[in-house]
Amino acid sequence: MASQNKRIAVIGGGAGGIASLVALKEEGGFDMVCFEKTDNYGGTWCYREESVVGIASIMPTTHWVTSKELSALSNFPPRKECSNFMRHDQ
Repeated sequence: MASQNKRIAVIGGGAGGIASLVALKEEGGFDMVCFEKTDNYGGTWCYREESVVGIASIMPTTHWVTSKELSALSNFPPRKECSNFMRHDQ
């Protein structure tokens, strides 16, 4: 029997794409796939030692400008040991 779920493609595995996948999963009724052009999820928050043309990378010293409580996903809270304004590697 064919699935009655709606098929959804999420383009990009950055913060927006991940948040979209979480919201769609919580809503239910969707068959989802995420297309990411790099080998890692995280978008601009994924630090890369070397520059790649067309691929954004955060600087190693960057911190979030919003607190971890305001930035957390509903089902993926930051670890308690993370600083309130997290770095890219937290």
